[in-house]
Amino acid sequence: MGCANNNISINKVIYEDHSAKSFNRPEWKKYLLEIRDKSHKINLVLFTKWNRFSCNTADAYQMISLLHKNHIIPQSIEQPLDMSVPENKLMLAIYVSTPEVENDRRALNTFHGMRRAKNEGRLMGIAPYGYINRSHEDGKKYIAIKEPEGSNIAWAFNEVAKGHIPADHVRLQMNKREGASMSRSAFAKAMRNPVYCGKIYIEEYKQEEAYYIDGKHEPLIRERLFNQVQQIMDKKRRVEGPGGRVLENERFPLRGILRCPRCGKNLTASGAKGKSKTYYYYHCHYKYGFRFDSDRLNELFEFEISKLEYNPIIKDLMKDILLDNYKQFTFDIDAKRKSISKEINELNEKVANARDKYLADKLDEQDYKEVKKITKAQIEQLEQELQHIVSESKILDIKTKIENALDSMENLANLYQQGDLQTKRTIGCLIFPQKVEFDGKSFQTPKMNIVAQCIYQYNNGLGNKKNRHKRKKSTNVGLVTLTSVSSNTFMDDLVRLSQIKKDLPLPNLEFNFLQL
Repeated sequence: MGCANNNISINKVIYEDHSAKSFNRPEWKKYLLEIRDKSHKINLVLFTKWNRFSCNTADAYQMISLLHKNHIIPQSIEQPLDMSVPENKLMLAIYVSTPEVENDRRALNTFHGMRRAKNEGRLMGIAPYGYINRSHEDGKKYIAIKEPEGSNIAWAFNEVAKGHIPADHVRLQMNKREGASMSRSAFAKAMRNPVYCGKIYIEEYKQEEAYYIDGKHEPLIRERLFNQVQQIMDKKRRVEGPGGRVLENERFPLRGILRCPRCGKNLTASGAKGKSKTYYYYHCHYKYGFRFDSDRLNELFEFEISKLEYNPIIKDLMKDILLDNYKQFTFDIDAKRKSISKEINELNEKVANARDKYLADKLDEQDYKEVKKITKAQIEQLEQELQHIVSESKILDIKTKIENALDSMENLANLYQQGDLQTKRTIGCLIFPQKVEFDGKSFQTPKMNIVAQCIYQYNNGLGNKKNRHKRKKSTNVGLVTLTSVSSNTFMDDLVRLSQIKKDLPLPNLEFNFLQL
């Protein structure tokens, strides 16, 4: 009716249900293509209000300029403006910028609200795999563990932390376990998500640096396990296996474990076709020219593994030796705990004395707050160290772990020889946490599993010596003094060896020590 009264002929009506925050709208883009056609006869585009035209000031002025170049006048029905009047340009700025300001304010309020919720330990947004969104009676949202997905992702973290197979292979196995369908990118993101260990990441904002806080949800894994997975994902392994990409070929179980003696890089493996058959080698880059027959090298490695076996009748003696070595690690734990507790008490007394001086007007308020702030930070750091020591001491069942580790070392050569590709790689990674260098005659490694090292040197110490009593403990049996490594390393090596029989996929083996 209004158009007829103003002698306006309607050429086309466009219906658009997209946001006016930008001009990236399907119908509007079609309209722009139409007006570029020189045969078009449109000279006016009408809309209800200016905030329906655009909610972005810069985009609005740019689009108005584009329309003017095509001899088209944009006009609002409810907020008409005559652009020939200079003062109306101020009104245009108000009409266009007002919704933009409102959107920005709404977005800022939402941001601060979500940040405040995160600081309270509540995760915002959709719960990650293994959790489900829930709400309390007061309406506050939280995440709860969802099974079997929770156990599934926890299993994946444990498998990745071992470092025996690539993370993507763990993902494929995880998907088969419970019928999950997690993609590669989603799995990699999950392995980096601190929510699983009970932490929430707070992004940096203005002058405030990013940090982590304890979430109110129940963690699926320990923080220590999460940190181990991060080291694996970052390829900064310390106690984990050497890893490397797995080549699915039973001929090359040592690929990714061996290192070239000439350049120090990983040895790869491949086959070379001859006249009558294919020859298989472990080799380095052609530039360095090192290669060795894979079958022969596998046999030599199996022989090295056989050196780690021990006679079961000396099991008790080995247990005593390992216990003696472990006591060297833990001898000063109690003393360190007492020292930290004493230091915390002294710092608390320091704060109390500063408070007394402040109340007695002997110390001004600013100095008191500074002393309190510095001392409180020192106390928090010491309390974390003390908590770490206490928690470590609580989980130590050293005798059981040593027994399990020694049980796993019996018949190790047969276990390795009859195992599949994954089993062989797992054993190799457990015994040799770092790369193994083969020079064509012998194997060398900068580090061996501590328990395996004790057995190896014990066996070498016995050698061909006769008349040695099986129960007699001596300091001259070639035992390594393990004072140069930490108790955590010792425990990690024990745990890894003690878990061989329950973690490896060995359904066809019937060794006595595999019976649970």
